[in-house]
Amino acid sequence: METTSTEGRILAVLEEDAKASYAEIADRAGVSKPTVRKYISKLEDDGVIIGYSADIDPKKLAGQSIAMVGIECASERYVEVTRALKELDDVESLYTSSGDHMLMAEVRAVDGDSLGDVISDKILSIDGIEAAHPSFLQERLK
Repeated sequence: METTSTEGRILAVLEEDAKASYAEIADRAGVSKPTVRKYISKLEDDGVIIGYSADIDPKKLAGQSIAMVGIECASERYVEVTRALKELDDVESLYTSSGDHMLMAEVRAVDGDSLGDVISDKILSIDGIEAAHPSFLQERLK
């Protein structure tokens, strides 16, 4: 992320602290509050900022397990697969990937067994999904 431009400095502050107020962002980015408001509004309208979230340490989250699941699907079913995955409440976020898997899904459930059930009963039952490779998150390091 380029941090020399006004936009880059504002985004850098938001990436570091999504809860920062306009006043805090303005101070840290070296611009005025109206400038922050204008840039954030434009970035949201342009789809650059697609949401705000909380970073969660899975080890400290009582009653919930989290896995990143690499998903392989048939190319001709890609659109239908992504639509179906987006509809699952257990899928917190879904990403396209250029790595080992076509898709990466952040999946959450009350415990490891339930997470396994979501993967085997819901995700793998979607027509076009060929494989799912879960990595259970243990501890947030950064």
